[in-house]
Amino acid sequence: MKDKMYGVILAAGKGDRIKPLSFDLPKPLLPICNKPIMEYQLQDMMRLGIKDYVFVVGHLKEKIIKYFGDGNSWGVNIRYVEQKEKLGIAHAVGQLENYVDAPFMLFLGDIFIVPKNLNRMVEAFQRKKAGAVLAVKKERDCESIKRNFTVSLYPQTNRVKRVIEKPRFLLTDLKGCGIYLFDQAIFDAIRCTPRTAMRDEYEITTAIQILIEDGCSVYTSEVVEWDMNVTIPQDLLLCNRRQLKYICKDNVICKTAKIAPNAKIINSVIGKNVEIHHPIIIKDSVILDNVKIKEKNDFNNNLVSSTSIIRLVS
Repeated sequence: MKDKMYGVILAAGKGDRIKPLSFDLPKPLLPICNKPIMEYQLQDMMRLGIKDYVFVVGHLKEKIIKYFGDGNSWGVNIRYVEQKEKLGIAHAVGQLENYVDAPFMLFLGDIFIVPKNLNRMVEAFQRKKAGAVLAVKKERDCESIKRNFTVSLYPQTNRVKRVIEKPRFLLTDLKGCGIYLFDQAIFDAIRCTPRTAMRDEYEITTAIQILIEDGCSVYTSEVVEWDMNVTIPQDLLLCNRRQLKYICKDNVICKTAKIAPNAKIINSVIGKNVEIHHPIIIKDSVILDNVKIKEKNDFNNNLVSSTSIIRLVS
């Protein structure tokens, strides 16, 4: 990077729909192949050369702070800002105003993203002197677009004309994916952002539309290969399976796991300090940290935590 830039991860949400997993961990610390979602995001930004980070925290914030610390062990600087009221993404971004004095790349901490060449976002931002660049992908799944946001573009360009939160009717296949690059003008837009009738929150898409109407240039960049909002427990299982395939591994097994002789692990992820007491078959499953499996029955299509067993519904 030629210019100063911050990295930001929003990690304050409570994760009501992913209970009981969110009782023990904030959603951004849930593991994909034994690595937290947030860690993937931090490493993605580190590869861009970003050194200074601000994490917006809330629910179980002490666990995030304990895991990442001040960033020294990662070779970066990390500060934390608490979002005390859960009033939407724009509200969370607004908490940053006194902590970032340069453009910043923003990840939503509960979306698992496999990016492709994030440098293109930075290059577009700097070359076009943009107010914002939004990561998008062409999405075949219409329902996935309806759960996120979409954008309409001016003809023959990737400059954004309009952003639409959770659209009912689709005019484009471009889906917003939870990575944003903003300059300081976003804070002016957020101060003008009203709560929406839909969710009584301050939506970041509303703030982006205000940014556009104020004359700032907003662009898109197709830099996402695969993504999933980790909303319910089954999503975590699907993300782990997808990542196993992506990294071309049959299994990921933590070195501290204790597995009974003759037990078979097939296409599965086994977390740290897991104990498997009998020679059972574990297939297409994720066993989270510190789980002790004393059952003699096989596990197939299961997400197992210390408090629950969740089966993937096909």
